[in-house]
Parts: sequence; structure tokens; C-alpha cells
Amino acid sequence: MVKLKTFIPIALSLLVAMGGSYAVYKWKTAGKEPSKKEVKVKQTNQIKIVVAKKDIPHGNKINPELLQTAVFLKKSLPSGYFTEPDKLKNRIVVSSLKQGDPVVEHRLAPIDLKTGGISVVLDPGKRAIAVKGNNVLGISGFIKPGNKVDVLVTIKNPEKKINITKMVLEDILVLASGTQIQDNGEGKPSPVSVYTLEVTPEQGERLTLAATKGRLQFALRNINDGDSIATKGITIPQLLASMAFADGKPEKQVLPKNRHKKRKVGKRKYKKPKKDEKASMIIIKGLEIIDTKDIKL
Repeated sequence: MVKLKTFIPIALSLLVAMGGSYAVYKWKTAGKEPSKKEVKVKQTNQIKIVVAKKDIPHGNKINPELLQTAVFLKKSLPSGYFTEPDKLKNRIVVSSLKQGDPVVEHRLAPIDLKTGGISVVLDPGKRAIAVKGNNVLGISGFIKPGNKVDVLVTIKNPEKKINITKMVLEDILVLASGTQIQDNGEGKPSPVSVYTLEVTPEQGERLTLAATKGRLQFALRNINDGDSIATKGITIPQLLASMAFADGKPEKQVLPKNRHKKRKVGKRKYKKPKKDEKASMIIIKGLEIIDTKDIKL
């Protein structure tokens, strides 16, 4: 009985301590855990839509492996979104998608178009023309689909019988770049770079003639630079004269006056004194003048 009375205060103390700890815990965590009502409201403001699981280039056909779903707020949903990946099967991408980009209707080809490729991504009124190139033409692989280039051609002027290099096309979109196998003339296959450009019919005529009669060179330009610059072209004599002197001779260097000018120093002439001419002699000692005498020369 005595032992029981001893343990009662201890048990009561433990109960009070546990109750106090639980009260402090509830007070600390109050407001941190959302209520069921808040969770329900949050869920109703969200929706899962279809996004790209990896980069999808333009002209490619969509398959389920390229898609996944992500949660978006209803306020930030893009127009033309999809919620079911199955509805996008075999659709053609006309605008490249980066990983995580929502798949929307305006970035896809019409439903009845079942084949992809360059023809899908061409703008109305434009044509796709491919030209052969090399590592120099492609700037060592820096030219990729989606870049814009200027096209220069080196060709012989039939009137003056001299070669001239001229920019013939500006701000041309590169649709595709790749390689094809071609016979190198010795019966052996050789890879050749091919670049497909988007041009108007008139630009296509210029590009085809330049590629047939001359040698092409691409100049990669800033994607945001749409300025057009008219050039006169340059010939070999103009190129050689561009760093030459106007009369063919170097200009004489004009030095400033009296720069490093040597002075001529002649011999001093002795002037004979005149007859009976006198001179004064002053005798100084320390800081005092002691005497002044006249001397007959």
C-alpha cells in the first residue's frame, strides 16, 4: 500500500508532462499542415496536362514515349492544351518542342496530315531547296536546323572575265542539315554534307544558279538580326587594292618641325679690342667688393 502511494505522484507527473508536450506540439504545428478543405481547394485549382518528355524536333511524329503529364495551375494553362497523351498519337510537330514544353494544338500539324518531314514545317509560299556543302560551308558543324544564314557565291563574271564574290541571299532559314553518301569518283563512297534551306521561288532560282555555276559560302547570323545590307561584291583587283596605297607607293612620313634637328655649331671668332679701350676689374673677397680698377687693354 505504501509503495502504491509512492508511485501515484510519479504517474501523475508523467501524465501532466505528456499532456503538456502534446499541447506544445499541436501549438507548434498549427497552421503548417493544410486542412482537408484546403487540400481539396488546391486540387481543384490544378490540372495535369501533356508536356514533352524530351526534345521533339519539328517534322517529327509524336509517340507515347515522347510525352508525359505535369501539373499546371488553371490560371496558367496555355490555349489548346491536351490532358490525354493517347489523343496525340501520330500527330506531327510543326514547331520544335523542348523538354517540359506543353503540347498545344497550334504547334501541331492538322489531324488529317499523317506524314511528317520538311513539307509540314514550310511556311505558305516558301520552298525547300537542298545544297551540297562541306565543313567549311557549314562552319565546322555550327550551322544547325533553325539557324539563319546569309549565302555568298564566288563566281566568274562573264562580261569582265574576272571572279567576283557577292552576297546573293540574306536571312535564310536552315530547315535541316545532314549527310548523304556519294561516289567520290574512285568508286568509293564518301559522305557529303547537305543543307536544306527555306526560300521563296525567286530566292530558289538565285540559289540554284549560284550553286550550279559558282562556289557557295554560308555566313551564320544572329537569330534576332533581321537587318538587310546591300553589298556591291568584291573582285580580286579590288581585294588586292583594299590594303594598298593609292599611288602604289608608301606615303612619306612627315615628322614634326625641329624633331631631332641637329644644330650647327661654328667656331667662335675672337674679337680684338679697340685701341685705348678700357675694361673694369672688380675684386671680390667673400661677400664684399674690395676694389674696382680700370685696366687698359
